[in-house]
Amino acid sequence: MIRIYTLLLLVMLMWGLNVSAIKVLVDAIDPMLLTGFRVMTAGVAVLVICSFMGIFRLPDKHEWLIIFYIAIFNVILHHSFVAVGLEMTTGINGSLILGMNPLITAMMAFLILRQRMTWVRVFGFVLGFVGVVVTTIMGTGELTGVSMGDLIVFLGVAVQGFSFVLISKLKPTFDPRLATGYMLVFGAVFIFLASQALGSGIGEITKLIDWQLGSAFLFSAVLATAFGHMTYNYAIKKVGPAESAIFLNLNTLFAVIGSSVFLNETITFNHAIGFILILCGVFLGTGAMEYMLLKRRER
Repeated sequence: MIRIYTLLLLVMLMWGLNVSAIKVLVDAIDPMLLTGFRVMTAGVAVLVICSFMGIFRLPDKHEWLIIFYIAIFNVILHHSFVAVGLEMTTGINGSLILGMNPLITAMMAFLILRQRMTWVRVFGFVLGFVGVVVTTIMGTGELTGVSMGDLIVFLGVAVQGFSFVLISKLKPTFDPRLATGYMLVFGAVFIFLASQALGSGIGEITKLIDWQLGSAFLFSAVLATAFGHMTYNYAIKKVGPAESAIFLNLNTLFAVIGSSVFLNETITFNHAIGFILILCGVFLGTGAMEYMLLKRRER
C-alpha cells in the first residue's frame, strides 16, 4: 500500500508541474490540436512500455467494449469538456471545479460500487476540497458568478469521475496499465479529428522542433500523461477510485509551486494555508490515520 501511495504522490507532482508545461505549450499551439497529439504520443508510449513489461496483448471482444466506454468518458469527453470549458470561464473557477474531482469520484464510488465511507474519510475529502478553495480563490483572486464554462468544466469532472468507477470494474485478467494505452490512442484519434473539424492548422505541430517546447511536450506526453495515467489507473484497480482520487487535491499544491518556479508567480500566505489543508485532507481521506490508529490498538 505504501508503494502505491508513493507512486501516486510522484504522479501528482508530475501532473502539477504539467500545468506549467501545458501553459507554455498552448501559448504556441492550438489547445485541441496539442491535446490530440499529446494524448496520442502518450498512448503509443504506454503500449511500448507495456510491451517491454511483457503485459502487452490484444483485448478480447468484451474488453474492447469496456475500453471503448472508458475512453469516451476518461479521454474524449473529459479532455474536450475541460478544454472548451476553460476557454469560457476564469482560471480560478476552473481550478476550483477541477478540485471537486475527489468528492465527485467518492460520491460515485459510494452510489455505484456501494463502497463503505467512514465519517473520517468524508471529512478528509471535504478538508481537501476546502484546501483547494483556499488555494485557488483566496490565493489568486475572487470567485465570479457561475457561467456556461463553469458548467462545462463540471461536466468534464463528472465524466472523469464516472470513468474512474468504470476502470475499477475491469476484469482482473486485463492489466489497467495496458488498458490505459488503448484508451489514450483511441481517444486521441477522436480529439485530433475534432481539432481538424474546428479548423486547427496541423502545421502548428512543427513548432515542437524548438528544444524548449519539445522538452516541455515530451515531459507532458511521456512522463505526466503516459506514466502518470498508467500509474494512476493501476492504483485505482489496487486501492479503489475514492482512495486514489483524494490524491488529486495535491495537483493544486504542486501546480502552484510549479507556477512559482517556472512561471514566476507569487505564493501567498493563503496558498500555504491551503497546502496544509490539502495535505491533512489526503492524510484523512486515504484512511492513513485510521490505519495508524488500528495498528496502535493492535499493539
